[in-house]
Amino acid sequence: MRPSTVLWALALAAAAPLGAQAPLSLGEAFRRADSAAYSNRTAGGNARAQSAQATATLQGILPTVRTEAGYVRTDNPLAAFGFTLQQRGVSPASFNPASLNYPSPATNWSGGVVAELPIFNADAWFGRAVASSAAAAAKAGSGWTRETTRVDVTRSYFGAVLAREQVRTLETSTAAGQAHVRQAESMVTNGLATRSDALLASVQLGQMEAQLIGARGNAGIARERLALLLGQPGDTAFTLPDSLPSAVQIRNLMTPSIRDSAARLDVTAARLGLEAAQRDVRRANARYMPHLNGFGRYDWNSPDQLFGGPSSYTVGVMASWSPFAGASEIADRRVAQGRADAARAMAEAAGAGAALERNATQTQLAVAIAQLGIAEISVTQGAEAHRIVAKKYTGGLATIAELLSAAAVETQTRLSLSEARYQAIVANAAARHAAGADLMALTVLEN
Repeated sequence: MRPSTVLWALALAAAAPLGAQAPLSLGEAFRRADSAAYSNRTAGGNARAQSAQATATLQGILPTVRTEAGYVRTDNPLAAFGFTLQQRGVSPASFNPASLNYPSPATNWSGGVVAELPIFNADAWFGRAVASSAAAAAKAGSGWTRETTRVDVTRSYFGAVLAREQVRTLETSTAAGQAHVRQAESMVTNGLATRSDALLASVQLGQMEAQLIGARGNAGIARERLALLLGQPGDTAFTLPDSLPSAVQIRNLMTPSIRDSAARLDVTAARLGLEAAQRDVRRANARYMPHLNGFGRYDWNSPDQLFGGPSSYTVGVMASWSPFAGASEIADRRVAQGRADAARAMAEAAGAGAALERNATQTQLAVAIAQLGIAEISVTQGAEAHRIVAKKYTGGLATIAELLSAAAVETQTRLSLSEARYQAIVANAAARHAAGADLMALTVLEN
């Protein structure tokens, strides 16, 4: 093998892992969920099925064409004479009473082309309108499921990043605690500290290590939860960012684009559902109207082959009217009216619920931003308190237990700040979702 070939192979082998380690962005997580998330796939399949039902209603509107073919052999007097007549084979001898009463077995190969043309079927046209509105409602419902899944993806994605950040924070504090414990044990050996100080330090270190173990476990579960939400439960090899967006980035995205609640797809789906129910009432009423349909057929009859022999045609128009069909039309109308009443209530509830949810999520967002500011102040205060205790410890005015306690407090404030940043992001996503705004705006947090 040529040296240049070997170098190219090594370069490609080295580049593959680097490409595989590209961080999973929020936008890419959205795109994966849009196509593979279980809830989205289920809603999309239901929407396509509803759309197919809308197409099926064309049966009472568009013409139908079919072909027919058959074979019959019989010695029934009436059928045998009829086949002879259809095959244009009747002669004077055919009227011989003996052959009429006791005919020889007759064979008939039949073929035909049949066309049926709906001319006026009001209930079919209204049924088509019902199915179209129902299909549009299902499509809007599928879109709302996709948007709801994006909120869940946002929560899970940044939840996994939060768990990763908390692990890093605890790893740093645990390493510092281990160094302090070693120092305390050395001081006990040199008679500069009591045994109780070393024991208290060890206890506090054990608590930090237990918290770190829990954080690592939570981080693994968070990754699995995200993979499951993306519809790829076996794929947890993705790389996530090391930390959450800064508080400044989160504040810059604080106010979502507010829309009227009617822009929400769940409200749109409810409105289209009401429209479908109202159209169904008109369809039920249209059952009292007459039907008018046309038909035509072209037939061939032969004693020895399909679509052979002389041909014949038949055309006609059929009108039918059923003013009473055993009270089924009365029940159908009452059922349709009941469904329309229920759909009206659901549409009103969807609109009112959307307005309430929009106001509630705006309040929750404001609270989350306020808590974020408090968490930032707490980190500053915790760090300053830790610095003061560390200075006192250096001067012999504080014990190792006090130093570790101050370090633990600072660690908790940093963990709380991470949690506050996460909650602010989630509250922003919920507010955007409630307002019917585009959640793709959250992808600016990737920068």
